[in-house]
Amino acid sequence: MARTDLQMDWLRAFVAVVDNGSLSAAAPQVHRSQSAVSMQLLKLEEAVGGAVLRRGPRHLSLTPLGTELLGYARRILALHGEALTALTGPTLSGQVRLGVPDDYAASYLTPVLRSYAARHAAVEIVLDCEQSTSLIPKVQRGELDLALVSRDHQRRGTLLFHEPLVWIGAPQFEVWRNTPLPIAVYEPSSLARRSTIAALEAQGRAYRVVYNSSSLPGQLAAVESGLAIAVLTRCSAPPHLVILGERQGLPPLDAMAVAVYRSKASRTNPAVDALHELVLQTLSKPA
Repeated sequence: MARTDLQMDWLRAFVAVVDNGSLSAAAPQVHRSQSAVSMQLLKLEEAVGGAVLRRGPRHLSLTPLGTELLGYARRILALHGEALTALTGPTLSGQVRLGVPDDYAASYLTPVLRSYAARHAAVEIVLDCEQSTSLIPKVQRGELDLALVSRDHQRRGTLLFHEPLVWIGAPQFEVWRNTPLPIAVYEPSSLARRSTIAALEAQGRAYRVVYNSSSLPGQLAAVESGLAIAVLTRCSAPPHLVILGERQGLPPLDAMAVAVYRSKASRTNPAVDALHELVLQTLSKPA
């Protein structure tokens, strides 16, 4: 017979794995080793009397039992966070102005905002999705309190992790075989654009810019239409497009150094303090 007590650590590990897509990615968020997270999931499955996740070769997926449990787990954790906040600390309120590029928003920001909202429901988040080249000046001017950005130099904000850049193309067009190589790029100040052109010039590969857009959807449209190939962060590369590389004659690319950048004007804002700390706890990865 299944046990009926569900420990908070088990539920927290389960939700973290679902949100991050793997045990290895979830482990830093719950401050446990990968093996400890695996053990917590096994104990949870023993308690509920069945598997909650299917472990495939490349990804995890929810079982019907896991799907049913997930909603309860989120509500239990949210209520637990609200209780702790009410009983042990001051209630935060006000507004946090947060910036993030489109390509980092879904992959990295979603679990942070979900956790923050559960703990500080009275704080309003104002989200600005733009390229790092636009977000950095806004933080400097105090128009944003906090931003997740690709670093333009080593002293910009606090380093979180390195995100690989990849070439992507539409398999039905194979435009990477063309000479000169047609490429879609971001705005001239973009670090990804600079990396793309520098890599091609170092290789001596002839290219021409056929599409220029500052938005991720614009880059994807150019690739999906067969107009060009593009360079994106790996986290934003959709599965229906192919990742290209040496086999297609394309040069290696530098990774983006992703940092959290905070405005000087926000240093006395407790709501920003809490979000800044949560970003560090959730997204920081060993160098």
